[in-house]
Amino acid sequence: MTTITAQMAKELRDRTGAGFLDCKKALTETDGDVEKAIDKLREWGLAAAGKKAGRAADQGLIEAYIHGAGRLGVLVEVNCETDFVARTDVFKAFAHDIAMQVAAKRPLYVSKEDVPQELLDRERAVLMAQAREEGRPEAMLDRIVTGRLAKFYGDVCLLEQQFIRDQEKAARTVGELVRETIAKFGENIQIKRFVRMELGEEAER
Repeated sequence: MTTITAQMAKELRDRTGAGFLDCKKALTETDGDVEKAIDKLREWGLAAAGKKAGRAADQGLIEAYIHGAGRLGVLVEVNCETDFVARTDVFKAFAHDIAMQVAAKRPLYVSKEDVPQELLDRERAVLMAQAREEGRPEAMLDRIVTGRLAKFYGDVCLLEQQFIRDQEKAARTVGELVRETIAKFGENIQIKRFVRMELGEEAER
């Protein structure tokens, strides 16, 4: 039986736009046969999700989530292509889950692309200094810092965070959840923006 590596799953994800875990599952079920894995993803409706991501999404809804007797509140704008999809219970539940994610995990940005370059440069410099302080070989510093930046993105970027409602062993990122939702509806789905407010704290953004 073929061993499915992370690189194989990544290459399939790059070709199809499907989530990493779905690509790994498809490769496992097809014993590493890439073409059969692509067919499997198409059966599941996931391979086309990446292609839909560039289409205009100007419908949707703004979901509000209030917690702790009014001490914590979140507003999140989630977009889709049609008002029909925006009115479905499934889409509303998806938007609610995203609002709960923001409340629980306190992201600062939607995606990696939203992180200011100044902040990213500062974080990279700190991580580089830490790696040197630990005595890591100079030739490995870039790889080490890149790995630690992934954890940084997972802390501050909504799409890179582990989805809070998943069980630990089957965890997806929020970005993978979005791609699955795109496949489910056959429409582009985007998390456009959010704001998180907690009583007594200063604004984070």
